[in-house]
Amino acid sequence: MATTTQSPHESPVLVRSDKIILASSAALCVLAGVAHYGDWNSVVAFVVSAAAVCLLASLVGRSVEQLGDRFGPGATGVLQSALGNLPELFICIFALRSGLVDVVRAALVGSILANLLLVLGLAFLVGGLKHGTQQLGSERARTIVVLMLLSVTAMAIPSIAHEVHSPAGEHEVAFSVIVSVVLLVLFALSLPFSLRKDDTPEASTEAEPPRWPIALAVALLALAGALAAFVSDWFVDALQPAMDSMNISQVFAGLVIVAIAGNAIENVVGVQLAFRGQSEYAFSVILNSPLQIALVLAPVLVLVSQIFGLASFTLVFGPMLVVALILSILLAALIAIDGESTWLEGATLVALYAVIATSFWWG
Repeated sequence: MATTTQSPHESPVLVRSDKIILASSAALCVLAGVAHYGDWNSVVAFVVSAAAVCLLASLVGRSVEQLGDRFGPGATGVLQSALGNLPELFICIFALRSGLVDVVRAALVGSILANLLLVLGLAFLVGGLKHGTQQLGSERARTIVVLMLLSVTAMAIPSIAHEVHSPAGEHEVAFSVIVSVVLLVLFALSLPFSLRKDDTPEASTEAEPPRWPIALAVALLALAGALAAFVSDWFVDALQPAMDSMNISQVFAGLVIVAIAGNAIENVVGVQLAFRGQSEYAFSVILNSPLQIALVLAPVLVLVSQIFGLASFTLVFGPMLVVALILSILLAALIAIDGESTWLEGATLVALYAVIATSFWWG
């Protein structure tokens, strides 16, 4: 790799962690391709492709961070959440093509739960143990919580209409399309606030200056996005045989395995921020991802499934998924209301995630 002359005060373009992610992503993508085309054991192929998806999500997130930091933390959060969900979007599209509708429904709910309970809980736990009570009272964080509550409620309405046998429940496809369009409009309306620069002292110190040239960030983002499309296809191809081999239900696979593969690595940054004492920014970063899933990813999948003739995907989720979703967002909102969190609240959120995940082990 070519090097450039640097002054003693300049940061290197690629630091050690960048090189590790790039090398690991390349190696795992090659290994996933060999496993797919070499007809390896389905469980091995599944694990390798899942690991590749995780690292590609991390690479996408890092590329977007280097782009977004030039425009402020708001733009970074929006870009990282929108483009960082690319691997999960590809996984869900290929899963719909394969008719794995239950996996997709569970994956969307699981992604939201993983962020609201597992990742947020870990951030509270790690940050609380090191720094004590953490402050969450930024205007941006409170607004994200309100948007999350509204968007998740809107997502749940078609499911409720279906369960109570409302006349609207008989038109779940049309109803889901209308709700999806409304959610996408709400996302568009929220963009000016999300992209606004935050001038608080914490916001001015949450990230180091960008090190990558714009051309490098764009090139790696494009490369990671293209590789994610291929690896996601291999991941889905290995998913069904692996589930059968390990006797795992579609719902558990989507709720836990697919959700964590598509999101957990990307959101490690939130836990790192909490560990460094930047609790308000960590809270905003972690909740921005499930917000994008509710406002963008789920509606886009509804529209894509109808436009391209994939297995029909609607916003009608099973009762247990809806209950888990609503309880989780209510808990996150209650914790945010007083503007602070403790390590014990974090431990409780992680424990609740474990209980919910276990409840879906049998389907």
